[in-house]
Amino acid sequence: MGGFFGAVCKRDAITDVFFGTDYHSHLGTRRGGMAAWDPETGLQRDIHNIENSPFRTKFEKVWDEMKGTSAIGCISDYDPQPLLIRSHLGTYAICVIGVIKNSDAIIREYLSKTGDHFDAMTGGAVNSTELAAALINQKSDFVEGIRFAQEKITGTASILILCDDGSLIAARDKLGRLPVVIGKAEDGYCATFESFAMDKLGYAKVKELGPGEIVSLTADSMVQLAPPGEKMRICSFLWTYYGYPNSSYEGVNVELMRYRNGEILAEQDQWSGNAEDIDYVSGVPDSGTPHAIGYANRSHVPFSRPFIKYTPTWARSFMPTGQSERNKVAKMKQIPVTELIKDKNLLFVDDSIVRGTQLKETVEFLYDNGAKSVHMRSACPPIMYACKYLNFSRSNSEMELLARRIIEELEGSEGFEHIDEYSDTNTERGKKLRQKICEKLNFASLEFQSLEGVVKAIGLPKCKLCTYCWNGEE
Repeated sequence: MGGFFGAVCKRDAITDVFFGTDYHSHLGTRRGGMAAWDPETGLQRDIHNIENSPFRTKFEKVWDEMKGTSAIGCISDYDPQPLLIRSHLGTYAICVIGVIKNSDAIIREYLSKTGDHFDAMTGGAVNSTELAAALINQKSDFVEGIRFAQEKITGTASILILCDDGSLIAARDKLGRLPVVIGKAEDGYCATFESFAMDKLGYAKVKELGPGEIVSLTADSMVQLAPPGEKMRICSFLWTYYGYPNSSYEGVNVELMRYRNGEILAEQDQWSGNAEDIDYVSGVPDSGTPHAIGYANRSHVPFSRPFIKYTPTWARSFMPTGQSERNKVAKMKQIPVTELIKDKNLLFVDDSIVRGTQLKETVEFLYDNGAKSVHMRSACPPIMYACKYLNFSRSNSEMELLARRIIEELEGSEGFEHIDEYSDTNTERGKKLRQKICEKLNFASLEFQSLEGVVKAIGLPKCKLCTYCWNGEE
């Protein structure tokens, strides 16, 4: 996925953009980059691989190498960016967050019409940021070009551009699946994905861009270049999983949403009489923890941390490229607190259950350390569809999804005609799905948050939320 931060000031902007970009490190694992504009030097750029080192360590010399009164930075899960582009629109730096699902089709059409070329990466792939820039450059100005690119792209593209006059252009994706927030300080403006990054750097929120809205920023002004659209489909997983706890999207704080979500899960268990005689409620660290706090607060069962992640050297369990390596790192990070595990009935809340591979090893680890029983709760509904807008589930095939595999085992491909029933805990099919997963992953019990529960916890109208991965609705 990824995140970005940009600032334009009456002073040097490098420090703000360094820290602002670093605050997006939880959104990507592969590349970090910065670009700056200085009246004397012009545009500069620096990109580093951050797969094995944090952003801040790779850019610790940035103050010696880069200067400018305006700058942009990006954390990326895929391609190197920002890129420097020279076209009839001028020379500019650009970064794009989201995903382009129809890149091959766009490339074929572009090459057949222009006879031009792209700088190919290993395997022939084209940098998605370069592809977005190529679409933008087909039009006579940035606004027309950004709108054209966003219409052509299947997926999601929020765009941040640093122009050769030092101004910034910020554009939220056309359906607002991702946030873009504008902040103002005494001596400039910023644009950011995560609102807390802006807050920490002393910028006050001016506005959150609407779907498809485009603005231009200088040190003295914010000018709307294109108004927002009416239709919004902001990603629900911003709150349940990958958004940072301190941030707010559309006025809804992430941490508080997760507390409410856990409370609703507890209310459902109390109503159904599930998971009684629990000794401790715990979160699968780290993103499951606030959901678990909400559950414990409502159920009045003590919250505890039966195992702790050792993060000084393994900050992120998904850092390695291969799944087996990721599973190994995840296992090595888990350090038990045996006194909170041995002979205890434990209930864990996880942010989601996607493939179930790491969760199975976690449960085995708990039983190996003496747990009497392990109950599992998912803070969102069963994931039935691979995300085609943001690549949340990171699945190459929908059959990698645990819920899909279980349905096929139970009923074959015919079962996919009854996904709504399998998602619903009150149906026979829903009960069979949960029972089968318990058998496979050794849970004493399992329940998922309902779609209605997630929507209630977020507090926005359902029509404004993207829930595709749960119900297939676009």
